[in-house]
Amino acid sequence: MKEKKEISLKKRILIASFIMFIIPIILIWISLFGVRAYFYSIQGERWIDSQILQLFLVDIFITIFIILFIAVFILKQWLQKGIIGPVWELNTAMKKIAEGNLDYRLENHYAGEIGELFRNYEDMRLRLKESTEEIMENEKKNRELVSNISHDLKTPITAIKGYVEGIIDGVADTPEKMDRYIKTIYNKANDMNLLINELTIYSGIDSNRIPYNFQRINVNEYFNDCVEEVGLDLESKHIELNFYNLVSEDTVIIADPEQLKRVIDNIVSNSIKYLGKEKGIIEIRILDELDSIRVEIEDNGRGIAARDLGRIFERFYRTDASRNSSTGGSGIGLSIVKKIVEDHGGYIWATSKEGEGTCMHFVIRKYREVDKDE
Repeated sequence: MKEKKEISLKKRILIASFIMFIIPIILIWISLFGVRAYFYSIQGERWIDSQILQLFLVDIFITIFIILFIAVFILKQWLQKGIIGPVWELNTAMKKIAEGNLDYRLENHYAGEIGELFRNYEDMRLRLKESTEEIMENEKKNRELVSNISHDLKTPITAIKGYVEGIIDGVADTPEKMDRYIKTIYNKANDMNLLINELTIYSGIDSNRIPYNFQRINVNEYFNDCVEEVGLDLESKHIELNFYNLVSEDTVIIADPEQLKRVIDNIVSNSIKYLGKEKGIIEIRILDELDSIRVEIEDNGRGIAARDLGRIFERFYRTDASRNSSTGGSGIGLSIVKKIVEDHGGYIWATSKEGEGTCMHFVIRKYREVDKDE
């Protein structure tokens, strides 16, 4: 079975123009022929009058022919400029997109439906470009993540392997040395476990696969328990913790207690990681802001450079280029914090001064009972 050959738009318009031109000519010619026959039948053999009539009819025919020709030419030019030209421009632009060139822009000089079509193309191009750039950025960040995780897993694995070999070779030949080796292996294994847990949490939260268990939480009771737990960990690391609660006792928020605790833990863990001082101090402050509470977690660490401050909540972003094991990490801890806070309807930001410390601020709305009489 033969494929049906499609006629191009340009050919269709040319055929239509020809038909529009030739049909009136034929009809006019038939009409004039009829008129001439009629006059012949009346005039009989009066050739002079017949010749004059014939010349008159030919003049009329030529005049109408010229008028139709000009009309069809103007119509063709108008169609060329208003329809065929824009369609060819759009066709060229679509070919560029098919070739992967998303920077090819159509200049819109048209009104009406053609102008709207060009605007829709430009909107589509920009969305495709944004989507493609986002995919490329995510791929780049995923490669960075793999690189970071590979490094951060390799470091403790190498240490564990070294200490195990030391035990096997009998290097840990005293109870004290054996105890130190085993504790080091345990701590390195914990580091690996924390890293894997962080990745699991991030994967779930980022893909919205972790359901939140929102409930009413009394701010005073919750943060008192939370700070007590954090304080025990900081005490074991010889870091001073100061807590200031400036909200009323009946203040309530709607939050997932487990995920909110993860926010506190990640921020505190980040502060510990970058303290870099012999006498570490961390302050947690709960402030009242009318319709919301603001939580501030401040440390006296080495601070964050101004060039990095605006990017610390980005996925996989790391301020430490060296990626050493003592201060390294996957670079997703603060991105998890940002996602959780935003999912709670709040927002988060950071202030910092190099050499003096960093303060993380996040805001969560208060819960207020709605008066049933309203």
